[in-house]
Amino acid sequence: MKRPGTRTIVALIVAAGLVFTVAFVAVLVTLIGDAKERDPEITAYAHGRTVTVAPYVYCTVRLEDCRFGKTVELEVPPDYPLQLSLPKKIADAPWMARLVYVLPNGDRVDRVVSHNDFPAGALAITIESRPEPDLRLAGVELQLPILTRDIDTGEESYRPHAAWSISTEP
Repeated sequence: MKRPGTRTIVALIVAAGLVFTVAFVAVLVTLIGDAKERDPEITAYAHGRTVTVAPYVYCTVRLEDCRFGKTVELEVPPDYPLQLSLPKKIADAPWMARLVYVLPNGDRVDRVVSHNDFPAGALAITIESRPEPDLRLAGVELQLPILTRDIDTGEESYRPHAAWSISTEP
């Protein structure tokens, strides 16, 4: 019996490598296709500290399959801004943010900003911690609102189907 030549051995090695590569890619494609899509996260930065903010609530636009998280804490000292980095999925959506400020006497003042207040598709926004001398930022809730209608009254209002919550108080 004749021994296989060098060409035959190289051809067998290349064929085996090709089979292995095809099998690896097929397994990888299957795993990626079956992977659950992660909920979008926001990155918040203030005074040298960065935190990742997972959704406080995240539902489908039909308000189904809701998942709940928690408020993230990030201390924002007076006169330092809070910077939010938004993933494209949020930046391209009609988002709004509820800003909660506190007066020296403890009263709360709500303000609202939205995607309309920033350039279209802005991936980063800055929120002042002290827009006026007596106001101090206490928290931010970024929301993806949808229009809802009360079945009984027919009244329409906006309700978030997704929200990210940040407490900025020490």
